Amino acid sequence: MDHPVEENLKMVRKQMALACKASGRNVTDVKLLLATKTVPLEKLQIAVQAGEQLFGENKVQELRDKYPLMEQSKAVEWHFIGHLQTNKVKEVVKYVTLIHSVDRLKLGQVLHDQLVKEQRTMDILVQINTSYEESKFGASPEQAVELVEQLSQFETLHVKGLMTIGKLHASTDETRQCFRLLKQLSIQIRERNIPRVEMEMLSMGMSGDFSMAIEEGATIVRVGTNVFGPRYVPDEYYWNEHTKIED
Repeated sequence: MDHPVEENLKMVRKQMALACKASGRNVTDVKLLLATKTVPLEKLQIAVQAGEQLFGENKVQELRDKYPLMEQSKAVEWHFIGHLQTNKVKEVVKYVTLIHSVDRLKLGQVLHDQLVKEQRTMDILVQINTSYEESKFGASPEQAVELVEQLSQFETLHVKGLMTIGKLHASTDETRQCFRLLKQLSIQIRERNIPRVEMEMLSMGMSGDFSMAIEEGATIVRVGTNVFGPRYVPDEYYWNEHTKIED
């Protein structure tokens, strides 16, 4: 009998395929990123054994702890999906291939400075606060084009697309509108043909709304609870809903 994580993965993959079919998309166009916040290593290793390769972490401490223990599978790729403080940049770039949450010019500058020292480049997504919630990180939709243009000046950063978090505890229509807006912004930015900027990735959709996100154009969905089971702390803890810390 399969482990619950394997069963859950099959169900999520099935739901992804149905959403792709409903929206006339190819299932290979959408990647499943497994959100690993507070998930014990044993469950992550079951996912790896089931063939999953893409994992995302919100907290630098957890990333640092899990990375060496998952490294035996050379196919595993890590992304950083949480709010990134500038004093954690040096550590995060050791582990990840893509940062989903670049939301301000200052962070771009610190990333660039660190990458110059290491003679490296980094793929990034620009986080947009499509729900206009004050408690959320992310540039406002009105600032999106300007921020992307500013970040494109850093030759170490390759902007691959945009990321958003759908409105939490909202109606279906409100959440769908967040995803639709991100897609519209990506089209606007693509049309500007900005150097070092591609709009090939849209990271949007979590356990509660990933099917809807796929219907609206997501290329990466970030799913944790639906695969690994309930966590000990609510989403708000990770998305800084009540304790927004700037740096």
